[in-house]
Amino acid sequence: MKMRLYTAGVVAAIVVSSSGVIAYEHELIGGPSPVPVDSTLMEHPITVPGPRLTPIEEALQDPRKFDSIAPEQIDSETLWLARVIFSETKRPEEQVLVAWVVRNRVDTRYRGRQTFQGVVLDPWQFSAFRPGSEKGVFYSGLNVHSRVPGWQTALRIAHTVRFADARHRPFSAETRHFYSQRSMTGTASPAWAHGVAPVKIGYHSIDVDAYRFRFYKDIS
Repeated sequence: MKMRLYTAGVVAAIVVSSSGVIAYEHELIGGPSPVPVDSTLMEHPITVPGPRLTPIEEALQDPRKFDSIAPEQIDSETLWLARVIFSETKRPEEQVLVAWVVRNRVDTRYRGRQTFQGVVLDPWQFSAFRPGSEKGVFYSGLNVHSRVPGWQTALRIAHTVRFADARHRPFSAETRHFYSQRSMTGTASPAWAHGVAPVKIGYHSIDVDAYRFRFYKDIS
């Protein structure tokens, strides 16, 4: 309920809020005065909690939060996962998503591959590791002691995703494909992506530019 009492030069509005608290709003004739009308809300503002982040998302807020990994903790399989995500992108938030795609291929035995090395070296699947690629020679040579900028973060991300609880997936286990528009040449998109909508990323804290990466599920 709102009633206006007119005086000589001032308009006073009596407001009854939904909480039953009466407040007053004063307006000068010729312009409103931004005075709150509910003192209860001012004293006890309503706060809405944000979405709960996964441990991986929390670490992505600052990549240094990923657990430090001792060299002896990095086995050959984790090393191959780190190599492929590092070959695809140097951005940690994108490396996490690519790592999950690779893990999904291993977990679902995509194209009959059951190991991370087998998935990475599967012919014509990842650009840097295509047969005859000079980039593949470089990335295959990276090891736990390599000091290339960003490589140690990629190692930690690979280890984290490889051993993460499956419930922390950012998309379904059937999401086993991605492509980057910025790296495509001579075509708008790969043939397998025509008419198929990319999946939505299930991490609230990650908003990947579609021009950089798009992820797809149920591609045979």
